[in-house]
Amino acid sequence: MEPTDAAAHETLWAPWRLSYIVTTKDQPKPDGCFLCRYAASAQVDAENLVVARGRRTLTVLNRFPYNNGHLLVAPLAHKANLSELDDEELLECQQALQRMTEVIGRTMGAEGFNVGLNLGKIAGAGLPGHLHWHLVPRWNGDTNFMPVLANVNVIPQSLTALYELLINDQPNGQSAKF
Repeated sequence: MEPTDAAAHETLWAPWRLSYIVTTKDQPKPDGCFLCRYAASAQVDAENLVVARGRRTLTVLNRFPYNNGHLLVAPLAHKANLSELDDEELLECQQALQRMTEVIGRTMGAEGFNVGLNLGKIAGAGLPGHLHWHLVPRWNGDTNFMPVLANVNVIPQSLTALYELLINDQPNGQSAKF
């Protein structure tokens, strides 16, 4: 059967994303919580795309972003509910969100942000055991026909390029320490 014009428009070629997909059974997924692994391994922040660390928080680039610049802000401790956070953890998470909106606004020219927290699997949490806020930059006109017609988001920048942009904005050229 020969593809129709409609079928030809259903495919979005993004071969650079292949590196984010486990393609063979020989590549097992690591056990446990990725945020806890990142929190415990500061020496590989660049590999883990950690852009900032606080005394109680961690900020990382989302490997499967909704939009360019999509970050996750999480407490270092593995906690599933807001009620489990102490006042210092909650405050530092909010301060990290505040700082990163400033950084992304300055470095990427974001005109707005969506900030969200999905509590529990039923609410859409992809990692229900370790709560984290999503910080998604937005620009006027960034919603185009792709999500509406094809249920596809187009991300215009590689994660490596974005990581370098955010790290280079830090005074010491490393993940920020708070």
